[in-house]
This record gives sequence, C-alpha cells and structure tokens, in this order.
Amino acid sequence: MSAEVSLSGRADWLGEKHLQKLLAALKEGGEEARVAGGAVRNALIGQPVADIDIATTTVPEDTIRRAQAAGFKTVPTGIEHGTVTAIAGGKAYEVTTLRADIETDGRRAKVIFGRDWKADAARRDFTINALYAEADGTIVDLVGGVAAIEARRLRFLGHPDTRI
Repeated sequence: MSAEVSLSGRADWLGEKHLQKLLAALKEGGEEARVAGGAVRNALIGQPVADIDIATTTVPEDTIRRAQAAGFKTVPTGIEHGTVTAIAGGKAYEVTTLRADIETDGRRAKVIFGRDWKADAARRDFTINALYAEADGTIVDLVGGVAAIEARRLRFLGHPDTRI
C-alpha cells in the first residue's frame, strides 16, 4: 500500500450511484465530503463493508437540505453532534459534520463544527479508523493509518491511558 493509496479495485461500493450522488451534493459550492472510518479501513484490509459513513464540512442543516434536494430521505439521528442519516435506494449513509470537542464529561461531548480534517481525525480512537476516501477512491491519511495497516499495528490516536 503506501505512497498514493487508492480504493480502486478494492471497493465496488464506492461506485454505487446513490453514494456518488450524495457525495456530489455535499461537495457543491466548495464544500468537502469523504467516506470515513471503518468502510475505508475494511476495504483496505479486504474485509466486508457493513455501513458507509461520510464526513463533511457542510453543517447539519445544510446536509439535510442538500441530501433532500438530491432525492434522499433524511433523519436527524444525532444532529446536536452533527449526524444526519441520508437514505436512498434501500441504503442508509450516516453523514457527520467535521467537529472538535469543546467540552466533554468523558461520555458526551459538546462540539463545535468546523472544516479541519486533521482535528476530526484526531477525535477518532485508532489511526486505522481515521482514514478518509475521496469519491474517486483516493485515500486521505492524516495520522498514519495506512502505515499502521501495513505494519499490522493498532495505534491509538493520543495517549492510550486517556483514550481508554
């Protein structure tokens, strides 16, 4: 894997028309949207992909508007944390706005929405879960997740004692 890593040939689901339509709608007007987390990780290690999560710079209200305009049913599943579920073609996609914690009690966090992919990646548990994929399959790895997969290592983001 290394250098320019891609999901090309590893993720048939990435070409699915509803997913591509949703990503395109979320990216209109200079916004950004990428497949995030477990789907990317599983595709890279050859495991089945059960669900597809999307990270985006669009705020939740805008995510709802864009998804509905593209023909998706929307459910505000965790809107206070930036998560909207978009449904079409019998598939549900969890779309979450990039965010950073501003306060947390260890279980629930108060968040601020943002545009910083590195800050969003840093919120995740392990480097292999902080991988993103563009609509064309290009991997965006901001924290060494691909190297961890290649080394067959599970690496925490941040200090393990504080993460656990």
